[in-house]
Amino acid sequence: MEKQLAADLIEFLYKSPTAYHSVKTIKEILSSRGFKEIKEEEKWNLQKEGKYYVTKNDSALIAFTVGKGEVEEAGFKLIGAHTDSPGFRIKAKPEMLSENKYIKLNTEVYGGPLLYTWFDRPLGIAGKVALKGKSPLKPKVELININRPVVIIPSVAIHMNRNVNEGFGVNKQKDTLPLLGLINEKFEKDNYLIKILAEELKMEADEIIGFDLGLYEIEKGSIMGINEEFISAGRLDDLWMVYAGMKALIDSDINASTNVLVCVDNEEIGSHTAQGADSALLLNILERITIALGKDKEGLYRALANSIMISADLAHAVHPNAEEKHDPTNRPVLGEGPVLKTAASGSYSTDSYNAAIFEGLCKAAGVPYQSFFNRSDVRGGSTIGPMTSSRLTIPVMDMGAPLLSMHSIRELASVKDNYYTIKLFKTFYNS
Repeated sequence: MEKQLAADLIEFLYKSPTAYHSVKTIKEILSSRGFKEIKEEEKWNLQKEGKYYVTKNDSALIAFTVGKGEVEEAGFKLIGAHTDSPGFRIKAKPEMLSENKYIKLNTEVYGGPLLYTWFDRPLGIAGKVALKGKSPLKPKVELININRPVVIIPSVAIHMNRNVNEGFGVNKQKDTLPLLGLINEKFEKDNYLIKILAEELKMEADEIIGFDLGLYEIEKGSIMGINEEFISAGRLDDLWMVYAGMKALIDSDINASTNVLVCVDNEEIGSHTAQGADSALLLNILERITIALGKDKEGLYRALANSIMISADLAHAVHPNAEEKHDPTNRPVLGEGPVLKTAASGSYSTDSYNAAIFEGLCKAAGVPYQSFFNRSDVRGGSTIGPMTSSRLTIPVMDMGAPLLSMHSIRELASVKDNYYTIKLFKTFYNS
């Protein structure tokens, strides 16, 4: 069971090289399990015990099962995670020449990746391409995944940078540009990437208006370790929690409350987008659910007063080679269960009330649990939890499964923690 779930997670990650592809993969899985797609521009007619999902900008998705009870009394139970991961995005007019021989791509950093982990790895290109539509206001969209080793970011040899192993400051505009190919007599450097995209999409290049493309490691994740206890893969932050929430939603029972899975985009850059957590998206969707069930705005506010959410991101496990980086008394490790995250700064939304709920849920699920606090002299990260809590004014517990190598091109997790997290989420939805 545990290894099969880990293998399923790895397959999900492999099919999801970008936030756009993750939403496509989620849609396919949900549709196969009886969920119906509804669209923002259509009138919603929802039924008790119905299963639905809606998307935004191809990179965010909210799925829900309508409960048996009255929504204003039973409320919403929500699990929220994000679809994006740190890495590189390709700029417009990306072709750059070097020595009149090499062609490389102009990129910019997205979020906060561990830059040095991206060097010397065969990389693919994936994302969204905007095409001419029937109207200038309605361009068509196609997803693209060049799932083969087409670019690489080569390192400078140690002979030319003798102090590299004592520390190397990576210049994001100069040092991380990926090499695409060599110029030859057949090479056409102008709009070369556009021509590659057109060939992949089997269309004329002038049909392409623009793109949102990123780089990713093409090697599939793996189960590893002497006892096969680890999961090594890219984009675990935060597609792991997206997968766990989706799995729990599909497998949970329909009860009185309306269960909601919230998969938003752009958390790694602050969530300030229409498809991000710091937008009206989630509140709008919850209001439309309430109205479609025959309630009014008063009903929405009553429903929110009876609602609770898990903000599911990942948590820093104690690093075996850097134990001193962690809090002296709260020291989560791989394989020992989900982690509740708390910060006096408010960067996590956990307080004692929802911490008690988290502990009760873990005990009910029969899974171990841990706690995380930053060292008091270290500035930590944040999640979608605080902004969601402030917008919905509901209790939100911030938690995550423990992880090593967070924001690396390849992160490290535990097979057991994947199982524990899914079990916890399923118990939450069934409570």
